Amino acid sequence: MFRDVALTALALAVLAPASASAREAARLERIDAASVRLVREDANPVSVWVSDDTVLDKADRKVAGKHGNGPLIIGMASNPRLYVILRGRSGRPAIVAERRLPLEQGSNFRDVGGYVTRDGRTVRWGKAFRSGAMPLLTEADQALIGGLGLDTVVDLRSQEERVLTSDTVDDRTGALFVSNDYSMQTLFAKLREGNGENMYKGMEVLLVPQFRSLYRRIMADEGAVLYHCSAGQDRTGIATALLYDLLGVDRETILKDYHLSTEWRRPEWEMPVFDPKDHADNPLVQMYAAMPKDQQRKAQPLITPSGQSHLAQFFIHLDATYGGTEGYMKQKLGFTDAQLAKLRETMLD
Repeated sequence: MFRDVALTALALAVLAPASASAREAARLERIDAASVRLVREDANPVSVWVSDDTVLDKADRKVAGKHGNGPLIIGMASNPRLYVILRGRSGRPAIVAERRLPLEQGSNFRDVGGYVTRDGRTVRWGKAFRSGAMPLLTEADQALIGGLGLDTVVDLRSQEERVLTSDTVDDRTGALFVSNDYSMQTLFAKLREGNGENMYKGMEVLLVPQFRSLYRRIMADEGAVLYHCSAGQDRTGIATALLYDLLGVDRETILKDYHLSTEWRRPEWEMPVFDPKDHADNPLVQMYAAMPKDQQRKAQPLITPSGQSHLAQFFIHLDATYGGTEGYMKQKLGFTDAQLAKLRETMLD
């Protein structure tokens, strides 16, 4: 009974009107290649600068002296990546950046920074990025990604997926490439359990090596970490949700962020054109070829047949099985209190 009530509450949080926004101090919305819109709900006036990093200094360009709440249009190129820095009466700068990077042929490529935690801290920008597969990036895309300071690329995909579309970002940037082998057949078996309900249950066990590697690389704090799967929504979505939950982001915000994948995926850039006959033994290719053409090019909502959020169901399983995210990370990933403290220190301002 309690689980049913909790599940319904979480699902309603996901499906709430868009006006119930996630917890962000401010946000940037890309208008075109040369301008963005700064949106703030705080009426306290701030000065506004555009910067090529997250540190306010004399090299930064001041664009507003006393901006209150409401939108502000800022001239800001889409490439290279820039930040907006706000400073109010407290004197402490606040950083704002585009959550979704404006790639020409990328899918669901995001900075995980910017969300405000329950205790008032902010997830740092530029430390971790998430994405779908990236087989069709343009030279401009590669240049933008190349300026992110990547130290590591963690590929959450299976062997069959990596054979079909290999990574190039690590080769172009010199980043460390990390992956752990498993078969897509094993993943498919998990996803088919329960007729679409509790679809993620057990994936936290299947993907222990991948998640452990990812969080270890973030803890190392040797540069930005990019992690991805094929669509950047399921395995990547779970990895991101676990990270946010540990950092103290409220679950309503986590769920809203998770469901952005339906809007921000670009499936046409996640898979190159191929002939299924050339990949007869690849289960991913056969599944993809069997899909109707309209489904191949359209992101499907991350909702179960009964109308629940996949991630909301997963959180209920996580809480019941491990006592929450921290319990999971200790019991299954083997992290100590000191390591989890390091992960929080690295990712929070």
